Parts: sequence; C-alpha cells; structure tokens
Amino acid sequence: MRKRILSIAALAASAMVLAGCGGGGAAEQAEDADFGAEPSGTLNAWGFENADDVGQSRLDYAAEQLSDVEIELDATAFDAQKFTTRLASGDVPDVVQMDRRYVTTYAAQDLIMPLDQCFEEQDVSPREHWYPFVIDDVTHEDAVWAVPQFYQPPAILVNKKVLNEAGVTVDQIDTSKPDVLLEAIGKMYQESGGVPSRLGFDPVPTGQGGLWILGMGGQLTDDKGAPTLDDPSNIAGIEILKQITDAQGGFASVKSFTDSFDTFGDNNQYVAGQVGAQVNAQWYPNVLSPYIDQLELEAVPFRNADGEPFSVASGTAFVVPVGAKNPAAACAWMVELTSNEAWMAAGEARAETRKADGGVNTGLFTGSPGADQAIREQYVAESGNAGFDQVISTYYEVVEYGQSFGSSPAGQEIQNELNNAITAALLGDKTPEEALGDAQNAAMRAYEKATAG
Repeated sequence: MRKRILSIAALAASAMVLAGCGGGGAAEQAEDADFGAEPSGTLNAWGFENADDVGQSRLDYAAEQLSDVEIELDATAFDAQKFTTRLASGDVPDVVQMDRRYVTTYAAQDLIMPLDQCFEEQDVSPREHWYPFVIDDVTHEDAVWAVPQFYQPPAILVNKKVLNEAGVTVDQIDTSKPDVLLEAIGKMYQESGGVPSRLGFDPVPTGQGGLWILGMGGQLTDDKGAPTLDDPSNIAGIEILKQITDAQGGFASVKSFTDSFDTFGDNNQYVAGQVGAQVNAQWYPNVLSPYIDQLELEAVPFRNADGEPFSVASGTAFVVPVGAKNPAAACAWMVELTSNEAWMAAGEARAETRKADGGVNTGLFTGSPGADQAIREQYVAESGNAGFDQVISTYYEVVEYGQSFGSSPAGQEIQNELNNAITAALLGDKTPEEALGDAQNAAMRAYEKATAG
C-alpha cells in the first residue's frame, strides 16, 4: 500500500511539473504544431463514451472526411485524475473530450494547447460557428482552448394536469415574481404525514444552482476567472430557493422526495403527478415523449430578476493535450465532428431513430446556431400534440438567452462549492452569507493552486 501511495504521489508531482506556469509552454507548443498539415497517421482520441445515434453518425462522418487518418478511440469516460496521470506518464492522447468546466483549469495549468491557430487553419470563426456564450465557456486569456459541442438550455416544464386541478395558470410559474410563484406552489403542494406527496415546483436547487444564482443577478467569477462566490449579489438566488423549498416541507424533505422519482421510467414524476413544474434541460422532453398521450405539458422560460428569459450554457468540449503526437489530425477531426455537415448527419440519424421507435423528434441543440436551425427546419415536424410542440418551441426560443457560467481555472470546484453552499443554506446549517463565505474560501484555494507558478 505504501508503494502505491508513493507511486501516486510521484505521478501527481510529475503532473505539477507538466503544469508549468500558466500557459507559456502550451502556447509555444501550439505555435510549433503544424495544425494546417494534411491529416494522416494515427489519431488517439479519448472520452467519446457510449456514442448514441447522434454521436456515431458524427464519428462516421468525420472518419469519411479523414480517410488517411486511422482513428483509435478510447471510449471510456473522462476522468480528471486519469487525465493528469496519463499526461505525466507520457501516455498522451491527441484529443480528449471533457466537460467544459474543466477546460480553463487545464489551460491555466499548461496541460492543453490553445486552438486559435487550429481554427485559423481550418477557416473556422469560433464566435460565428458557435454561440458566443458557448465560446465564452472555453476562452481564457484571450485564447480559445477547446472545440465545444452541445448546449441544452434549461427551462421550466409544466404539468398542466396538476396546475388545472389546483386552479393555477401557467403564467403564475414565473421565477421573476416570487410572491406569485409561491402562491401557486402553495395551491399545488400536497403532503401526507408531513412528507411531500406532490411538489408544486421542483427548482432542482443543486443541479441547477448556477441558473438560480446568475438569474437572480449574481456572479460566480470575476473577469479574470477568480471565484466570487461570496459576492452579496449571490444571496438573492439562495434566498428564493429557500423560500421555495421551505414552502414544501423544507429542503431535506424535498430532496428525499425528488430522489425517489422514477425519472426515466413509466411512473416518472409527470405521469405520476408528483410535480406541477420542474426545471429541466432540453434533453428531458425526449424522456417524456413515449408518454405524450398521458400528459398535458407546456414549457415556460426561466426568467431572471428583471423578468427576461434567461438560460446558462453547459456542455462538453474537445481539447488537444500538450504533448499530443498528431495535432494536425486532432484539429481536423474535432472541426469535422462539430461541422454543420456532421450535425446534419446526426439530425438525419436522429430522425430515422424517432421514426423507428415512434418517438417525437425534439431536435438537437448542438452549440452551433446554424446547425440548430437547419436541423429544426429539416427534421423537426409537428408531433400532433400542441402542448408538446409548444415545449419544443420554448426550448428553441430560450437557447438565444444563454450566458456562460464563467470561464475559470477553478470551474469545477466553483460548481461543487456552490452546491455545498446551497445545500448548507437550504438545510439551515448556515446562513447564506456564511455558506457562500466558506465556499469562496475553498474555491479560492483551488483557484490559487490552479494558477500557481
């Protein structure tokens, strides 16, 4: 055991040596890399796990475009510890897929290359091809460090059967009007023996914490990416979340109840009438489409403190690690995978899948406005259910109101610490100020470690 601990410590130390001092080495290697060379040889990619019809169709398209490249794909899930260990040991993939929250961390630690030259060689303008706020997620020190994919915005999915039974109208599900919303929640909420049996509104406080904090006027980072969790503007989001959960038996009861939902099953929370409304990302209506004849659904935007529709960006991205042996093929492969043509191939594959399984095609939210619109126009047809069609349209509308969570070398830690703060405050273990202060201290330690020379 002692040898194993020493081995891990040595690898971690090697990773710190690789990390260097904030981007100089990575920038130099990117300058030396010939991103414009003809793609050939072997490409080693990691992280494209469990490819469905959308993923496989894009993989097939990219392989067709790069016929001189032999693609070796490690389809296991990305793991942060494994990533630094592989780089420290010299086992460096050419491309890695990861959550966008990690990208700036590795950029600051000098573990991945900036890709501006890659985009230039491939004749891609990032802020034209992708939504600007998606590019914001992977921008650090005026450079773009990843090729992003996907942006599935959150909105509020409304169970009209529950609303109608309680005498609540859809326009009362308005996050910018807490008093109106709380009154509606009170009418819909039900409990048995002090335990919730139906929520008026599930705000998904830890899963969608950033949405609530930013939407209510808060900020998670400053313009340099340093955490700002203790900013007083962040209190408003926690306070409204506490009001919502306290009105329904308290956070512990709400969390216990929502954890029991059959979210992906036949007795999901909408079919079972366990929620009147719930914050959900764009992918969730796909889960509900087999039950379309049992449901009466509608969707409304999450609204910020000013009453405007609001959403936040999230998704994955491809990066090229420092030490990659085939950056030219990596660059071409990433760009091909996220091209409009690749996404149209995915749109066709998804349409065929939905035709075969009888489901509703809700569209694809790719991170690229051109691809999103083209897929919608060609492959998203009316379902025959007016409510479900309205849900699909709402998600297409809110995608335009996106905002980045903020690019930070401590991005993942900021998210984790924010969730810790929200949990502590909603449970009443700490005041919002205390919870955010503790979260800020922890996130700042991670930021200082990530940016240390």
